[in-house]
Amino acid sequence: MSSTSSTPSTTLSSARNNWVGLVRTMRPRQWIKSLIVYAALVFDGKLFIPELFLKTTLVFAAFCLLSSSVYILNDWMDMEQDRQHPRKRFRPLASGQLNPRLAVGAAGLLALVAVALAFWVEIWAGVLLLLYLAQNIAYSVWLKHVVIIDVMVLAAGFLLRVLAGVVVVQVQNFSPWLYVCVTLLALFLGFGKRRQELVLLEGEASNHRAILSEYNLPLLDQLIAVVVTATFVAYTFYSFDATTALAHSKMLLTVPFVFYMLARYLYLVHVKGLGGAPDELLVEDRPLLINSILWALAVIILIYLWK
Repeated sequence: MSSTSSTPSTTLSSARNNWVGLVRTMRPRQWIKSLIVYAALVFDGKLFIPELFLKTTLVFAAFCLLSSSVYILNDWMDMEQDRQHPRKRFRPLASGQLNPRLAVGAAGLLALVAVALAFWVEIWAGVLLLLYLAQNIAYSVWLKHVVIIDVMVLAAGFLLRVLAGVVVVQVQNFSPWLYVCVTLLALFLGFGKRRQELVLLEGEASNHRAILSEYNLPLLDQLIAVVVTATFVAYTFYSFDATTALAHSKMLLTVPFVFYMLARYLYLVHVKGLGGAPDELLVEDRPLLINSILWALAVIILIYLWK
């Protein structure tokens, strides 16, 4: 009797664990990366046009769903390697909390809904989401094993998000320099991530991710330094580009915020020894978060309010 009566409770508990594990594997905290979709809307001066704001928001939602599908797929493919990682071994798939068959089914459903939503909003946005999906599948299967290219592919994902926002808004004043800034910033995120993994795993890094054997800290520190410098210079050029920046040269007032963001990250890595990925530190480090909010407010004020 006791074993029979406990069966429904056990089934309910298992279902709850699976759904909680699925939500964790979807990584909703990482959806912050897809906010870059709004870049075209903001920097083209169309933030307060309701129709375009709604369309951009729907494309943002599509990228969130599709990126979650990709995260599930990656975790499913990397289950064995993740079990050797001090932090990733607690992920739902690696720890056994999430049923792999449920995870694969959810990944397929999320991808289907995301692509359909994007095509409904704008055909070219749907095409870009398909490219994003194909790129990530290629990354999971092959490109993540090719040194330097692995990070460049991740950076391309950010650029595709921006382009999706561009085709929805049909931009008129969007500076080409912003494409450069986004790409460089994404490379910054990618190399920062690789550095974090090397520091965290030390001698066991290649056992978790084979490509890490092709990197070392001196190389990554040099690459990060180059990308940080290039990012700052590119943003400065954008802010001075009076032909496309709606705020004209007044955008130079936002350059100190960008410099502080880059310098603060390097300080946290090299002085505080946090070694965190930039996207995680942006949320966890209060000065970085406050600086980002102030930068966003300054951009909106300069483009929309200071005429």
